[in-house]
Amino acid sequence: MNSTAFDMQQMAQQAKAASREVAQLTTTEKNQLLADMAQAIRAASTAIIAENEKDLVAGRDKGLSTAMLDRLTLNPARIDDIAAAIMDIVNLPDPVGNVANMQLRPNGMQVGKMRIPLGVVSMIYESRPNVTAESAALCIKAGNAVVLRGGSEAIHSNLALANCLHQVLATHQLNPYMVSVIPDTSRAVIEQLLKQRESIDLVIPRGGEGLIRYVTENSQIPVIQHFKGVCHQYVDEFADLSKAIDLLVNGKTQRPSACNALETLLVHQAVAAQYLPQAAKALAEFDVKIHACEQSQSYFMNAELATDEDYQAEYLAQEIAIKVVADYDAAIAHINQYSSDHTEVIVSQDTSRCQQFIRQINASVVMANASSRFSDGGQLGLGSEIGISTSKLHAYGPMGLEALTTEKFVVLGDGQVRP
Repeated sequence: MNSTAFDMQQMAQQAKAASREVAQLTTTEKNQLLADMAQAIRAASTAIIAENEKDLVAGRDKGLSTAMLDRLTLNPARIDDIAAAIMDIVNLPDPVGNVANMQLRPNGMQVGKMRIPLGVVSMIYESRPNVTAESAALCIKAGNAVVLRGGSEAIHSNLALANCLHQVLATHQLNPYMVSVIPDTSRAVIEQLLKQRESIDLVIPRGGEGLIRYVTENSQIPVIQHFKGVCHQYVDEFADLSKAIDLLVNGKTQRPSACNALETLLVHQAVAAQYLPQAAKALAEFDVKIHACEQSQSYFMNAELATDEDYQAEYLAQEIAIKVVADYDAAIAHINQYSSDHTEVIVSQDTSRCQQFIRQINASVVMANASSRFSDGGQLGLGSEIGISTSKLHAYGPMGLEALTTEKFVVLGDGQVRP
């Protein structure tokens, strides 16, 4: 569909109207709706995979990277994961309607704050078709309507998943615009979407840094930002080196295309001679390309000398930058200079050093002796995440249900008037 045949303003207005309906659904109604959506996706697995294959063929023809193709791929296991993620959301507590901090004022009034939906949330994303279903489920559970605009590389997959969701909405006799999937993949429609401030309450872009910067710079609607994940692991002088190897291998190699994969390894010089040969052996098993500083380069076969650009890089591949640091303060200085505010890890058996790191590092997720791969909404107990915010307003870090709500003041009185 071309941009002239598609009315973005009309879709946004229809989503706004639908948001008032979804906000009134009870927890039981929302949970049943989502459970039926999960079942519909499982039942349509063969059809979804067939549509996904069209996207993969087109992606290979376009020369998409291995990381992009991995993000795009759907198979029976991943479709089952999507359905399971929706069921995880079903089992999460519903934040909508919760009243907190109810206090009695001196004049007898009670004042508290109630959790309410944001209204209409728009997702602009690339490659990952699972975002279509999981974001819709999170928004519905939080009482929001959602407008989804996926990239052209996943259009067949996204529309196939949306078809499942719309069939369930129709069965429940609910407004189909509770979940709106934009069929137009042109850049022009994004420009139109970002102007719909009367109808859309929040925009969450997920994808490459270029997309997120474009949305941030052009939106008239508040934007949740997640530019990139330059995640560091610092191996302290007091580290358990066996743990440090396990955390390095898991953080870098398990799924390098994920934004919570490690991109830079920092090693205290006191343990470099002992640790780096082990790290070289472990990373070589996964054919990880190494960009190493002068002090560490000799420990690795065919390592390239690291540049400043390497320490800024989000590789999203089996590739890593390595630097030996003189001391703890040098590690902190490096992270402060190059961090993208995503996830930072320290490996140390010194509890006070770990606590110091946690206080000093100002990333959205800070970890001591745990893999960066746990920087994920599901792993942190939020259920599926709708995104990861690396800006501090209105959320910071993985965003679950509560981050898709806001609060309003509730005042219970008995005829009080202000003197």
